[in-house]
Amino acid sequence: MSRHLEVGERVVRTEAPHGGITAEVRRLTIGTRDGGTRDLVLRTFVDVEHAEDWLNRGAGALTLLTGTGVPAPGLVAVDPTAAHCEYPSLLRTHLAGRTVLDDEGLETRVPLLARQLVAIHALRPAERPPEYVALTTADTVVVPNGADAAVWAAAIDVIRKPAPPYEGRFLHRDFQPGNVLFDVPPSGPAGARITGVVDWAATSWGPADLDVAHCSTNLALLHGPAWGLRFAEAYEEAGGVLAAAASERLYWQVRDGLACSEEVRLVAQAWREAGRTELTTPAVEERLDAYVTALMDTLG
Repeated sequence: MSRHLEVGERVVRTEAPHGGITAEVRRLTIGTRDGGTRDLVLRTFVDVEHAEDWLNRGAGALTLLTGTGVPAPGLVAVDPTAAHCEYPSLLRTHLAGRTVLDDEGLETRVPLLARQLVAIHALRPAERPPEYVALTTADTVVVPNGADAAVWAAAIDVIRKPAPPYEGRFLHRDFQPGNVLFDVPPSGPAGARITGVVDWAATSWGPADLDVAHCSTNLALLHGPAWGLRFAEAYEEAGGVLAAAASERLYWQVRDGLACSEEVRLVAQAWREAGRTELTTPAVEERLDAYVTALMDTLG
């Protein structure tokens, strides 16, 4: 760690671990030679199977994003195999802003999220990241307690079919409110702006619909099914292009909703730790069921 600091700098404070489901995130305050301070962020993967791949993807993405206009952290150092650190880790610059998971101001933030995702998908890297991987299968979906079995069976049948053809795009692959930083001024949510997009560990190449579907699912579970349905509209209003056929768009939306069924408990726990204490596992399961039902209703 110290070898990546400037001469005369030292770590003067470490903020306790926090962050997402797969990694621990520490904010490090660095004392500078002139008596000031600067902050860095250390992201550590402890006992995570795909740590090396994720850290290499994340480091590659941060390098690629430099100078693109997409607000992302700068890469300081990466140790994907724990050659120098206790665990595989990535050190990056700290960005101003904070994640905002509250309902207040959502009507302002959703168009901002959509515009930001359109800008990410507009990137054309000289070297493409790996092709996306869909880990969920029809046999691994977890049907929530109390859900309509017939609706979920129909939804599972949707992803039994081959993936629709698509035009590849540069994907964040975990674009959702928990990975976007906002500056919300004292005047209120109406003046909010995005200051950064973080956690690029799953960067992939694939259909824009996949990123849109993932953010839609998260919005549906955080704020209600209607907001999940709204995000795809906001993305198109911002100039984004989704699959031409409604059935193709539905495939990606349903696939992501069903994927979330496998990790509802972990997602709900992370959101409660972030302050949304009312989002118990049963509450999130209920919203997921309502969202999947709403998606299937669009079939008519």
